[in-house]
Parts: sequence; structure tokens; C-alpha cells
Amino acid sequence: MTDATIAAPAVSPDVEKRGLWRQFRAHPGGVAGLAVFLFIVVAVYAGPLIHTVEPNKIDIRAKNQGPSLAHPFGTDNLGHDMLAQVLAGGQISLAVGMTAMLLALLLGTLVGVLSGYFRRIDGLLMRLTDLFLALPLLPLLLVIIMLFRDTLRAAFGPETGIFILIVFVIGITSWMHTARIVRGDVLAVKSQEFILAAKSSGMREHRVVLKHILPNVMSSIMVSATLGIASAIITESALSFLGLGFPSDFPTWGRLLYDGANFLQITPSRVLWPGLAISLTVLSVNFIGDAIRDALDPRTLKR
Repeated sequence: MTDATIAAPAVSPDVEKRGLWRQFRAHPGGVAGLAVFLFIVVAVYAGPLIHTVEPNKIDIRAKNQGPSLAHPFGTDNLGHDMLAQVLAGGQISLAVGMTAMLLALLLGTLVGVLSGYFRRIDGLLMRLTDLFLALPLLPLLLVIIMLFRDTLRAAFGPETGIFILIVFVIGITSWMHTARIVRGDVLAVKSQEFILAAKSSGMREHRVVLKHILPNVMSSIMVSATLGIASAIITESALSFLGLGFPSDFPTWGRLLYDGANFLQITPSRVLWPGLAISLTVLSVNFIGDAIRDALDPRTLKR
């Protein structure tokens, strides 16, 4: 029995991709979320090329100003241009969200696939997952940061060191839900007839996992990826708001909220713009995840 007789595709990949895109476009919230997210990404990375003010430039004479032509988002108590700081902070927040999501996704997928496919290690891996789920995550994050912050800053510099630390602590504390979701899908897929046929043909275990298991659980992995970005951005913002994130001269959206909280009555726009950026990013990513989930639903693809 050959691989061709095991799982012959019903449609070509191009036709399947067009069907996925058509189903995605049928989700208004997903399309709107994708448009907003792309706008935010383009704005934070291309915006500094248009608005060329340095985010850390101090102008005491222009401190605590409201929105104006020179400073569209106003200024803070040191005269920093808030638009420049929001754009620069967005680059860091998005980079943290993407990198931490990839780390959590890698760990969660690995644990989920191994646990669901190899029954002899299922109990051990699931108990490890339950252990991480039972841990109080915020106190754990605070303890890890307090223990290793100075060491990593000395080794890699104040910005790179704290970036590595933030990404690591978010990644290793965010993989558990992905692992459980992937495990459930693997358990459902591996009992299908084409998996049994692949094993009967003599296909090695790792090829079964790579060729048949992973493609069939990719929808759950992609949805977890979108939700992971939102979760990582919120966690980084919470840590920065508590004063345990990036240094004050290295703005992120959470750090801007933390710095502006004491000046809320003087210049409320200082917390409005970074808070709005966080909310729109998280909301748009969640809508994208919902649209991807619906587009990859087999019941939808058959229509």
C-alpha cells in the first residue's frame, strides 16, 4: 500500500487555499480585524519614517501639551512626543507578542502532539501541564523577573536582556492551553482510518506525525497563535504597568500607561493612545482568530 492510496487529496492545494480565503472573507469581523491589525503593524513600523521626531527627545518647553499639529498625540511631562513614543512602543510590544507567541506555540504543540500520540508519556506530560496551570502565574512572573533581571541586563544590555527575559517568562507560562487543545485534536485524528492505514503500510512514527497528524491539527494551532499574540501583549503590558518591564527610556505601550497614570488629570491623552493601541490590537487579533477557526472548520469547507 502506498502513501498515494492512503490519503489522496480531494481537491488541489490551490483550490483549497481559495476556499479558505473565501470563507475568511465571509467573516466580517475577521476582515475588519485583519485590516485594523495590518494598519497598526504598518503604522508602527512605517510611521517613524513619516513622523521623524525622536521618541526620547526631551523638550521641556513643550511639556504636558495637548494634541497639536506639531505633536498630534500631545506630549508628556518631559516634552516627549507621544505619537513618536506610541509608534516606538508598538514595535516593542508587537515584537514581544510575536516572539513569545512563537515560543509558547512551539512548546504547546510539542507537548500536545507527544501527549496525544504516545500514550505511554501522556500521563506525565498532562500532569506537567496541570502543574503549570495550577501555578499562580503573575506572582511567578514577578519572582522570575526579580531574580534574573539584573543578570540578563548585565549580560546582554538593559534593552536586549529585559526583552529576552520578558519573552521567556511569557512563553514558558502560556503554552498549557495550546498543549491541551492540540492533544485533544491529536487523540481524535489518530483514531481515523487513514492514520491506521499509514501505520499498516510501515510508515515510521515521525513521518505519520509530520505528514498526517500535524496538518490535521493545524487549524487549532493557528487559532492558538492568534490568541497567543493577544495574551502576550496583555501580559507584557501588565508587567510594564507594574514597573517590572522595560526601562523608562525604552517605551512600550504598557510602560506608557504606567508612566502616564500619575498625570491622568493633567494630560489624559497620555494613557488614551497607548490604551487604545493595546485594545485595538488585542480585539483585532481575536477577531482574526475567530475567522480563521471558522474558515478551517471542515463543516464550512464542504459547503
